[in-house]
Amino acid sequence: MLPVVLLSHRGPATFRRTPSGLTLKRGAGGLVTALMGLAEHLDDAVWVCAASNAADSMVITEHEGHSIEIAFSPEMHVVDDDTVGPTLNVRYVEVEQERHEAFYTRIANPLLWFVQHGLYGLATEPNITAETHEAYEFGYVAVNKQFAEAVADEVGRRGGKAIVLLQDYHFYLVGEMVRQRCPDAIISHFVHIPWPSPDAWRVLPVQMREGMLRGLLGCDVVAFHTRRSARNFLSCALDMLDLPVDFRAGTIDLGDRKVAARAYPISVDVDSVETLAASEEVAAHRRGLESTLLADSRHLIVRVDRTDPSKNIVRGFRAFGLLLDQHPELRGRVTFLASLMPSRQDVPEYADYLAQVGGVVAEINARHHAEGWQPIDMRLQEDLAFAVAAFQLADVLVVNAVSDGMNLVAKEAVLVNQRDGVLLLSENTGAHDELGDFAITVQPFDLQQQADAMFEALTMDRALRHKLLGGAADTVRGNEVEQWLRSQLDDLMEMKG
Repeated sequence: MLPVVLLSHRGPATFRRTPSGLTLKRGAGGLVTALMGLAEHLDDAVWVCAASNAADSMVITEHEGHSIEIAFSPEMHVVDDDTVGPTLNVRYVEVEQERHEAFYTRIANPLLWFVQHGLYGLATEPNITAETHEAYEFGYVAVNKQFAEAVADEVGRRGGKAIVLLQDYHFYLVGEMVRQRCPDAIISHFVHIPWPSPDAWRVLPVQMREGMLRGLLGCDVVAFHTRRSARNFLSCALDMLDLPVDFRAGTIDLGDRKVAARAYPISVDVDSVETLAASEEVAAHRRGLESTLLADSRHLIVRVDRTDPSKNIVRGFRAFGLLLDQHPELRGRVTFLASLMPSRQDVPEYADYLAQVGGVVAEINARHHAEGWQPIDMRLQEDLAFAVAAFQLADVLVVNAVSDGMNLVAKEAVLVNQRDGVLLLSENTGAHDELGDFAITVQPFDLQQQADAMFEALTMDRALRHKLLGGAADTVRGNEVEQWLRSQLDDLMEMKG
């Protein structure tokens, strides 16, 4: 196996300054968890990521910009003479604050995120201004160059031959930049969010959309969660750059080489999820929820999400309000528990959306409140153990995203549920390709259909609920995250001979 150089914006660990010195905290998020499963089992791997705080920056200075070897078990720490077990080299890249803000809060989020998730109301937004163009050049392009230099440096340290695994929408320009400096590298870019059709990309100025597309074409493989996104990428190469495309083979002909578009549906670390589900911390949360929300044979609808507009939280709550309007017999009998993590509150669109979420919760609770019962129990928090306890107790799990590259919440929930819970799954999630046969499909813009789906799930025959849940769980166990990672590496090695 060749050495591996991995790039993502969020890293596997962050440093924290404490009275006793520097400590390490494991990174959060499905992407970090998935990639960790690969990196911990490679002989020569380095993970390039952004410094996220002052402590990370201090460590960069102490190590003169070089990578730091970190052990991840049994407790996370910088490697010393007594370390045993798997370790991983991590290279932190410090980005000047103003430049990072332009890169992240002006271009990556919300502009690219909104375009790729279809969130803009085109009659009024987006408005591309001189400030947008400046943020693209000063922020996105410049930061991509900075990370490309770090990646190329790590490839060079390994003799110029390595597998480069680039991750997500933050770094669309890096592939071409690394290709120019490291022609012998094998480069893959995995896009974890939906890739829309060419018409959606025409919202952006020509130099932006074509620059990003050409940046990705510097790779050997551009990978997605679904075949739909892969086909859309091929269509963009044909329609926007007029390149020869073979849709059957899934390739783009650049003359001297070909770029492949592939689909690899990501999954979860089954052992990790099930181990957490069996923990005392989860059990304690479960007991608390049972006593407060499930007494007297009540039912529980659950959602666990970031407060991101793409997650469609407001419409999900409005559909629940319709359910209570149309089925008054359910008042006092069913609670909608929502564990929501505030997301990207430095981006105005996200802060505004969280305010909308709070407003609709207050309105529904005021309209349907009864003594001893509140229709929506919304908790703003980031607590994975609580989330897993909620998954275990859900009669219905709501995943009604406007658009989602995959959605790992759906996969985690069906693994651990203990009440024959029914999954309500948006047709616009990547997970629907795998789990749609074992869920009630919901159309994310149809409030009445979502309300009807909630009622169907709450009144479904228990035997059918059990069958659907079992099928979903078996599907997730059959495609673990390690298989997702290994299949990409195997394909890359085969493509390059």
